[in-house]
Amino acid sequence: MTHCRFVPPYLLSRVAPESLVVDETLRGRRTALHLEGRTALAPGGPAWVVHAADHDTTLPGRTVRSAGEPASGDAAVDEAADGITGALALFADVYGRASYDGGGARVDLTVHYGSDYDNAFWNGTQLVFGDGDGKVFGRFTRPVDVLGHELTHAVTEHTARLRYQGQPGALNESVSDVFASCLKQRLLGQSPAEADWLIGAGIFLPGVRARALRDMANPGTAYDDPALGKDPQVGNLADYVDTDDDNGGVHVNSGIPNRAFQLAAVAIGGTTWDGAGRVWYDALTGGAVGPDTDFAGFAAATVAAAGEHADAVRRAWSEVGVASGRRVAVRRTGGFGGLRAGGELDLEGDDPRARELSGLVDRVDLTTVPGGDPQPDRYVYDFDLCGSRARVAEQHLTPDLARIAELLI
Repeated sequence: MTHCRFVPPYLLSRVAPESLVVDETLRGRRTALHLEGRTALAPGGPAWVVHAADHDTTLPGRTVRSAGEPASGDAAVDEAADGITGALALFADVYGRASYDGGGARVDLTVHYGSDYDNAFWNGTQLVFGDGDGKVFGRFTRPVDVLGHELTHAVTEHTARLRYQGQPGALNESVSDVFASCLKQRLLGQSPAEADWLIGAGIFLPGVRARALRDMANPGTAYDDPALGKDPQVGNLADYVDTDDDNGGVHVNSGIPNRAFQLAAVAIGGTTWDGAGRVWYDALTGGAVGPDTDFAGFAAATVAAAGEHADAVRRAWSEVGVASGRRVAVRRTGGFGGLRAGGELDLEGDDPRARELSGLVDRVDLTTVPGGDPQPDRYVYDFDLCGSRARVAEQHLTPDLARIAELLI
Protein backbone atom coordinates (compact mmCIF):
# COMPACT_ATOMS: atom_id res chain seq x y z
CA MET A 1 0.00 0.00 0.00
CA THR A 2 1.24 3.50 -0.82
CA HIS A 3 0.93 5.87 2.09
CA CYS A 4 -1.02 9.04 1.27
CA ARG A 5 0.39 12.26 2.73
CA PHE A 6 -1.47 15.56 2.92
CA VAL A 7 1.63 17.74 2.43
CA PRO A 8 3.56 16.75 -0.71
CA PRO A 9 7.21 15.72 -0.37
CA TYR A 10 8.48 18.58 -2.55
CA LEU A 11 7.16 21.04 0.03
CA LEU A 12 8.35 19.09 3.07
CA SER A 13 11.84 18.90 1.60
CA ARG A 14 11.97 22.71 1.68
CA VAL A 15 10.51 23.51 5.08
CA ALA A 16 10.46 20.31 7.15
CA PRO A 17 12.96 17.71 5.94
CA GLU A 18 12.82 16.02 9.36
CA SER A 19 9.12 15.22 8.76
CA LEU A 20 10.00 13.78 5.36
CA VAL A 21 12.59 11.53 7.03
CA VAL A 22 9.96 10.32 9.49
CA ASP A 23 7.63 9.54 6.59
CA GLU A 24 10.22 7.45 4.79
CA THR A 25 11.47 5.54 7.85
CA LEU A 26 7.93 4.63 8.89
CA ARG A 27 6.82 3.43 5.45
CA GLY A 28 7.56 -0.20 6.26
CA ARG A 29 5.84 0.04 9.61
CA ARG A 30 2.69 1.40 7.97
CA THR A 31 2.68 -1.41 5.44
CA ALA A 32 2.88 -3.93 8.28
CA LEU A 33 0.01 -2.22 10.08
CA HIS A 34 -2.03 -2.31 6.90
CA LEU A 35 -1.52 -6.04 6.54
CA GLU A 36 -2.78 -6.68 10.07
CA GLY A 37 -6.30 -5.76 8.98
CA ARG A 38 -8.84 -3.21 10.09
CA THR A 39 -11.02 -2.78 13.14
CA ALA A 40 -14.62 -3.75 12.51
CA LEU A 41 -17.33 -1.82 14.32
CA ALA A 42 -18.74 -4.12 16.98
CA PRO A 43 -22.50 -3.90 17.58
CA GLY A 44 -23.07 -0.98 19.91
CA GLY A 45 -19.42 0.06 19.75
CA PRO A 46 -18.21 3.59 19.00
CA ALA A 47 -18.09 4.76 15.39
CA TRP A 48 -14.71 6.38 16.01
CA VAL A 49 -11.95 6.52 18.61
CA VAL A 50 -9.34 9.27 18.99
CA HIS A 51 -5.92 8.35 20.38
CA ALA A 52 -2.98 10.55 21.43
CA ALA A 53 0.58 9.59 20.52
CA ASP A 54 1.96 12.20 22.95
CA HIS A 55 4.64 13.24 20.43
CA ASP A 56 5.85 9.69 19.95
CA THR A 57 5.48 7.71 16.70
CA THR A 58 4.01 4.55 18.23
CA LEU A 59 0.51 3.93 16.90
CA PRO A 60 -2.26 4.14 17.83
CA GLY A 61 -1.31 5.70 21.22
CA ARG A 62 -3.51 6.04 24.29
CA THR A 63 -7.26 6.29 23.90
CA VAL A 64 -8.54 9.76 24.83
CA ARG A 65 -12.05 10.11 23.40
CA SER A 66 -14.66 7.96 21.67
CA ALA A 67 -17.91 8.73 19.86
CA GLY A 68 -20.62 9.82 22.31
CA GLU A 69 -18.19 11.14 24.91
CA PRO A 70 -17.93 14.85 25.84
CA ALA A 71 -15.20 17.19 24.69
CA SER A 72 -11.82 16.51 26.24
CA GLY A 73 -10.49 20.06 26.36
CA ASP A 74 -7.56 19.07 24.14
CA ALA A 75 -7.96 21.14 20.95
CA ALA A 76 -6.46 18.54 18.61
CA VAL A 77 -8.51 15.71 20.10
CA ASP A 78 -11.76 17.66 19.89
CA GLU A 79 -11.05 18.97 16.38
CA ALA A 80 -10.45 15.39 15.23
CA ALA A 81 -13.67 14.27 16.95
CA ASP A 82 -15.77 17.01 15.37
CA GLY A 83 -14.18 16.45 11.97
CA ILE A 84 -14.69 12.69 11.85
CA THR A 85 -18.29 13.10 13.02
CA GLY A 86 -18.97 15.47 10.14
CA ALA A 87 -17.08 13.38 7.59
CA LEU A 88 -18.88 10.14 8.47
CA ALA A 89 -22.19 12.01 8.34
CA LEU A 90 -21.37 13.32 4.86
CA PHE A 91 -20.77 9.84 3.46
CA ALA A 92 -23.69 8.28 5.35
CA ASP A 93 -26.36 10.95 4.90
CA VAL A 94 -25.56 12.05 1.35
CA TYR A 95 -24.10 8.94 -0.29
CA GLY A 96 -25.50 6.16 1.88
CA ARG A 97 -22.02 4.89 2.76
CA ALA A 98 -21.37 3.38 6.20
CA SER A 99 -17.83 4.45 7.13
CA TYR A 100 -14.89 4.31 4.73
CA ASP A 101 -15.31 0.64 3.86
CA GLY A 102 -19.07 0.76 3.32
CA GLY A 103 -19.47 -1.82 6.08
CA GLY A 104 -19.36 0.37 9.18
CA ALA A 105 -15.71 -0.05 10.13
CA ARG A 106 -14.65 1.88 13.22
CA VAL A 107 -12.41 4.84 12.43
CA ASP A 108 -9.29 5.19 14.55
CA LEU A 109 -7.52 8.56 14.65
CA THR A 110 -4.24 9.55 16.30
CA VAL A 111 -3.29 13.13 17.17
CA HIS A 112 -0.10 14.65 18.62
CA TYR A 113 1.92 12.35 16.37
CA GLY A 114 5.70 12.77 16.41
CA SER A 115 7.73 15.80 17.37
CA ASP A 116 7.06 18.91 15.26
CA TYR A 117 5.56 16.60 12.65
CA ASP A 118 4.35 18.54 9.61
CA ASN A 119 1.84 16.20 8.01
CA ALA A 120 -1.28 14.05 8.19
CA PHE A 121 -1.81 10.67 6.56
CA TRP A 122 -3.94 7.55 6.15
CA ASN A 123 -1.82 4.43 6.61
CA GLY A 124 -4.34 1.78 5.59
CA THR A 125 -5.50 1.33 9.17
CA GLN A 126 -6.05 4.75 10.70
CA LEU A 127 -5.84 8.53 10.32
CA VAL A 128 -2.80 10.27 11.82
CA PHE A 129 -2.18 13.98 12.47
CA GLY A 130 0.89 15.96 13.48
CA ASP A 131 0.87 19.19 15.49
CA GLY A 132 3.09 21.09 13.05
CA ASP A 133 6.46 22.67 13.74
CA GLY A 134 5.17 25.91 15.26
CA LYS A 135 7.04 27.94 12.65
CA VAL A 136 5.43 27.21 9.28
CA PHE A 137 2.66 24.74 10.06
CA GLY A 138 0.14 24.61 12.88
CA ARG A 139 -2.08 21.71 13.95
CA PHE A 140 -3.18 19.48 11.09
CA THR A 141 -6.50 18.85 12.85
CA ARG A 142 -7.46 22.52 12.65
CA PRO A 143 -8.73 22.62 9.02
CA VAL A 144 -11.53 20.05 8.80
CA ASP A 145 -10.78 19.44 5.14
CA VAL A 146 -7.44 17.85 6.07
CA LEU A 147 -9.35 15.13 7.90
CA GLY A 148 -11.88 14.85 5.06
CA HIS A 149 -9.04 14.48 2.58
CA GLU A 150 -7.38 11.64 4.50
CA LEU A 151 -10.62 9.76 5.18
CA THR A 152 -11.42 9.88 1.47
CA HIS A 153 -8.12 8.13 0.72
CA ALA A 154 -9.57 5.27 2.75
CA VAL A 155 -12.81 5.39 0.74
CA THR A 156 -10.86 5.31 -2.53
CA GLU A 157 -8.81 2.36 -1.26
CA HIS A 158 -12.06 0.43 -0.74
CA THR A 159 -13.69 1.41 -4.04
CA ALA A 160 -11.79 2.27 -7.23
CA ARG A 161 -8.35 1.64 -5.65
CA LEU A 162 -6.73 4.26 -7.87
CA ARG A 163 -3.04 3.45 -8.13
CA TYR A 164 -0.90 6.13 -6.45
CA GLN A 165 1.20 6.93 -9.50
CA GLY A 166 0.89 9.26 -12.49
CA GLN A 167 -2.61 10.23 -13.60
CA PRO A 168 -4.40 7.61 -11.45
CA GLY A 169 -2.42 8.92 -8.47
CA ALA A 170 -3.32 12.53 -9.28
CA LEU A 171 -6.96 11.43 -9.45
CA ASN A 172 -6.55 9.70 -6.09
CA GLU A 173 -5.32 13.00 -4.62
CA SER A 174 -8.01 15.01 -6.38
CA VAL A 175 -10.86 12.77 -5.20
CA SER A 176 -9.66 13.36 -1.64
CA ASP A 177 -9.69 17.12 -2.21
CA VAL A 178 -13.16 16.85 -3.79
CA PHE A 179 -14.80 15.26 -0.76
CA ALA A 180 -12.73 17.34 1.64
CA SER A 181 -14.25 20.40 -0.03
CA CYS A 182 -17.74 18.83 0.08
CA LEU A 183 -17.28 18.29 3.82
CA LYS A 184 -16.06 21.82 4.49
CA GLN A 185 -18.84 23.42 2.44
CA ARG A 186 -21.52 21.22 4.05
CA LEU A 187 -20.40 22.14 7.56
CA LEU A 188 -20.32 25.83 6.65
CA GLY A 189 -23.57 25.71 4.69
CA GLN A 190 -21.95 27.21 1.60
CA SER A 191 -22.96 27.07 -2.05
CA PRO A 192 -20.38 26.47 -4.79
CA ALA A 193 -20.40 30.19 -5.58
CA GLU A 194 -19.82 31.15 -1.92
CA ALA A 195 -17.05 28.65 -1.20
CA ASP A 196 -13.38 29.66 -1.21
CA TRP A 197 -12.34 26.29 -2.74
CA LEU A 198 -9.18 26.27 -0.62
CA ILE A 199 -7.75 23.04 0.77
CA GLY A 200 -5.91 23.39 4.07
CA ALA A 201 -6.81 27.02 4.76
CA GLY A 202 -5.57 27.83 8.26
CA ILE A 203 -2.83 25.23 8.29
CA PHE A 204 -0.08 27.82 7.84
CA LEU A 205 0.91 30.07 10.72
CA PRO A 206 0.75 33.89 10.62
CA GLY A 207 3.60 35.43 8.69
CA VAL A 208 3.67 32.69 6.04
CA ARG A 209 2.54 34.00 2.66
CA ALA A 210 0.02 31.27 2.00
CA ARG A 211 -3.76 31.15 1.81
CA ALA A 212 -3.85 27.34 1.88
CA LEU A 213 -2.03 24.29 0.56
CA ARG A 214 -4.11 24.11 -2.64
CA ASP A 215 -6.68 26.20 -4.47
CA MET A 216 -9.14 24.07 -6.46
CA ALA A 217 -10.53 27.04 -8.39
CA ASN A 218 -7.13 28.51 -9.27
CA PRO A 219 -4.42 25.83 -9.06
CA GLY A 220 -0.95 27.28 -8.61
CA THR A 221 -2.01 30.32 -6.55
CA ALA A 222 -2.36 28.96 -2.99
CA TYR A 223 1.02 30.18 -1.76
CA ASP A 224 4.09 32.16 -2.75
CA ASP A 225 6.53 32.41 0.15
CA PRO A 226 10.34 32.62 0.42
CA ALA A 227 10.46 29.45 2.51
CA LEU A 228 7.75 27.51 0.69
CA GLY A 229 8.45 28.66 -2.83
CA LYS A 230 5.56 29.13 -5.25
CA ASP A 231 2.63 26.76 -5.50
CA PRO A 232 3.57 24.48 -8.45
CA GLN A 233 0.12 23.03 -9.15
CA VAL A 234 -1.15 23.13 -12.72
CA GLY A 235 -4.76 23.47 -13.82
CA ASN A 236 -4.77 22.35 -17.46
CA LEU A 237 -3.67 19.18 -19.20
CA ALA A 238 -1.52 21.27 -21.55
CA ASP A 239 0.68 22.05 -18.52
CA TYR A 240 0.84 18.47 -17.19
CA VAL A 241 4.11 17.88 -15.33
CA ASP A 242 5.83 14.66 -16.41
CA THR A 243 8.18 13.81 -13.54
CA ASP A 244 9.51 10.92 -11.49
CA ASP A 245 9.18 12.93 -8.27
CA ASP A 246 6.21 12.56 -5.91
CA ASN A 247 4.97 9.34 -7.52
CA GLY A 248 4.79 10.98 -10.91
CA GLY A 249 3.63 14.40 -9.73
CA VAL A 250 0.41 13.29 -8.01
CA HIS A 251 0.10 16.48 -5.94
CA VAL A 252 1.10 18.87 -8.74
CA ASN A 253 -1.13 17.39 -11.43
CA SER A 254 -4.15 16.87 -9.17
CA GLY A 255 -4.90 20.53 -9.83
CA ILE A 256 -6.24 19.54 -13.27
CA PRO A 257 -9.13 17.32 -12.08
CA ASN A 258 -9.58 19.61 -9.05
CA ARG A 259 -10.38 22.55 -11.29
CA ALA A 260 -12.67 20.38 -13.43
CA PHE A 261 -14.67 19.51 -10.31
CA GLN A 262 -14.90 23.12 -9.18
CA LEU A 263 -16.14 24.19 -12.61
CA ALA A 264 -18.68 21.36 -12.66
CA ALA A 265 -19.92 22.20 -9.16
CA VAL A 266 -20.54 25.83 -10.06
CA ALA A 267 -22.23 24.88 -13.34
CA ILE A 268 -24.50 22.24 -11.75
CA GLY A 269 -25.40 24.52 -8.85
CA GLY A 270 -27.33 23.55 -5.75
CA THR A 271 -24.93 22.28 -3.11
CA THR A 272 -21.55 20.88 -4.04
CA TRP A 273 -21.96 17.74 -1.94
CA ASP A 274 -25.34 16.83 -3.43
CA GLY A 275 -24.61 18.11 -6.95
CA ALA A 276 -21.18 17.56 -8.46
CA GLY A 277 -20.15 15.58 -5.37
CA ARG A 278 -22.81 12.96 -6.01
CA VAL A 279 -21.70 12.68 -9.65
CA TRP A 280 -18.08 12.15 -8.60
CA TYR A 281 -19.07 9.63 -5.91
CA ASP A 282 -21.19 7.62 -8.36
CA ALA A 283 -18.29 7.60 -10.83
CA LEU A 284 -15.82 6.51 -8.14
CA THR A 285 -18.00 3.65 -6.93
CA GLY A 286 -19.89 2.66 -10.08
CA GLY A 287 -17.37 0.19 -11.51
CA ALA A 288 -16.19 2.28 -14.47
CA VAL A 289 -13.15 3.59 -12.57
CA GLY A 290 -10.33 1.22 -11.64
CA PRO A 291 -6.72 1.28 -10.45
CA ASP A 292 -5.27 2.50 -13.75
CA THR A 293 -7.97 4.94 -14.84
CA ASP A 294 -6.51 8.12 -16.32
CA PHE A 295 -7.97 11.62 -16.55
CA ALA A 296 -9.89 10.88 -19.74
CA GLY A 297 -11.33 7.68 -18.31
CA PHE A 298 -12.42 9.38 -15.11
CA ALA A 299 -13.91 12.26 -17.08
CA ALA A 300 -15.93 9.80 -19.17
CA ALA A 301 -17.14 8.07 -15.99
CA THR A 302 -18.33 11.35 -14.48
CA VAL A 303 -20.11 12.35 -17.68
CA ALA A 304 -21.85 8.96 -17.73
CA ALA A 305 -22.89 9.40 -14.09
CA ALA A 306 -24.08 12.99 -14.48
CA GLY A 307 -27.49 12.37 -16.05
CA GLU A 308 -29.13 15.69 -16.93
CA HIS A 309 -25.90 17.49 -15.99
CA ALA A 310 -23.75 15.57 -18.49
CA ASP A 311 -23.15 18.60 -20.71
CA ALA A 312 -22.05 20.74 -17.75
CA VAL A 313 -19.61 18.06 -16.60
CA ARG A 314 -18.30 17.54 -20.13
CA ARG A 315 -17.69 21.29 -20.50
CA ALA A 316 -15.84 21.39 -17.16
CA TRP A 317 -13.40 18.71 -18.28
CA SER A 318 -13.00 20.34 -21.68
CA GLU A 319 -12.10 23.62 -19.94
CA VAL A 320 -9.08 21.91 -18.34
CA GLY A 321 -8.06 20.21 -21.59
CA VAL A 322 -9.36 16.71 -20.87
CA ALA A 323 -11.53 14.96 -23.45
CA SER A 324 -14.41 13.14 -21.76
CA GLY A 325 -15.55 11.06 -24.72
CA ARG A 326 -14.86 7.44 -25.57
CA ARG A 327 -11.12 7.45 -26.21
CA VAL A 328 -9.15 4.81 -28.09
CA ALA A 329 -5.38 4.80 -28.36
CA VAL A 330 -2.60 2.53 -29.54
CA ARG A 331 1.18 2.69 -29.20
CA ARG A 332 3.56 0.52 -31.24
CA THR A 333 7.13 -0.13 -30.12
CA GLY A 334 9.98 -2.45 -31.05
CA GLY A 335 10.60 -3.79 -34.54
CA PHE A 336 13.94 -4.03 -36.32
CA GLY A 337 14.50 -0.28 -36.13
CA GLY A 338 13.22 0.15 -32.56
CA LEU A 339 10.91 2.94 -33.68
CA ARG A 340 7.82 4.17 -31.84
CA ALA A 341 4.49 5.20 -33.31
CA GLY A 342 0.99 5.71 -32.02
CA GLY A 343 -2.24 7.58 -32.20
CA GLU A 344 -5.52 8.20 -30.40
CA LEU A 345 -9.04 9.30 -31.22
CA ASP A 346 -12.24 10.35 -29.44
CA LEU A 347 -15.03 8.12 -30.70
CA GLU A 348 -17.58 10.84 -29.95
CA GLY A 349 -15.80 13.38 -32.14
CA ASP A 350 -16.35 14.09 -35.82
CA ASP A 351 -13.31 12.21 -37.13
CA PRO A 352 -14.40 10.05 -40.12
CA ARG A 353 -12.58 7.05 -38.62
CA ALA A 354 -14.74 7.12 -35.48
CA ARG A 355 -17.65 5.08 -36.85
CA GLU A 356 -15.52 2.14 -37.97
CA LEU A 357 -13.40 2.25 -34.82
CA SER A 358 -16.49 2.28 -32.63
CA GLY A 359 -17.72 -0.91 -34.24
CA LEU A 360 -14.32 -2.55 -33.84
CA VAL A 361 -14.05 -1.55 -30.19
CA ASP A 362 -17.50 -2.97 -29.46
CA ARG A 363 -16.40 -6.35 -30.88
CA VAL A 364 -13.01 -6.60 -29.17
CA ASP A 365 -12.59 -8.17 -25.74
CA LEU A 366 -9.00 -7.49 -24.72
CA THR A 367 -9.22 -9.94 -21.80
CA THR A 368 -9.37 -12.84 -24.27
CA VAL A 369 -6.35 -11.76 -26.34
CA PRO A 370 -3.11 -13.54 -25.40
CA GLY A 371 -0.26 -11.17 -24.70
CA GLY A 372 2.60 -13.58 -25.30
CA ASP A 373 6.31 -12.86 -25.31
CA PRO A 374 7.54 -10.62 -28.13
CA GLN A 375 9.50 -12.23 -30.92
CA PRO A 376 12.83 -10.77 -32.08
CA ASP A 377 12.47 -7.65 -34.25
CA ARG A 378 8.68 -7.76 -34.18
CA TYR A 379 6.34 -5.09 -32.83
CA VAL A 380 4.54 -4.87 -29.50
CA TYR A 381 1.25 -2.96 -29.31
CA ASP A 382 -0.26 -1.21 -26.28
CA PHE A 383 -4.01 -0.77 -26.70
CA ASP A 384 -6.33 1.46 -24.67
CA LEU A 385 -9.90 0.90 -25.80
CA CYS A 386 -12.11 3.23 -23.76
CA GLY A 387 -10.23 2.34 -20.57
CA SER A 388 -9.68 -1.35 -21.31
CA ARG A 389 -5.95 -1.88 -21.71
CA ALA A 390 -3.69 -4.67 -22.92
CA ARG A 391 -0.21 -5.23 -24.35
CA VAL A 392 -0.24 -7.55 -27.35
CA ALA A 393 2.70 -9.02 -29.23
CA GLU A 394 2.49 -8.63 -33.01
CA GLN A 395 2.01 -12.34 -33.68
CA HIS A 396 -1.11 -12.36 -31.48
CA LEU A 397 -2.92 -9.47 -33.15
CA THR A 398 -6.46 -10.37 -34.17
CA PRO A 399 -7.80 -8.94 -37.45
CA ASP A 400 -9.84 -6.40 -35.47
CA LEU A 401 -6.84 -5.26 -33.42
CA ALA A 402 -4.70 -5.07 -36.53
CA ARG A 403 -7.32 -2.85 -38.17
CA ILE A 404 -7.53 -0.59 -35.07
CA ALA A 405 -3.76 -0.18 -35.18
CA GLU A 406 -3.88 0.55 -38.92
CA LEU A 407 -6.52 3.23 -38.47
CA LEU A 408 -4.73 5.00 -35.60
CA ILE A 409 -1.06 4.76 -36.58
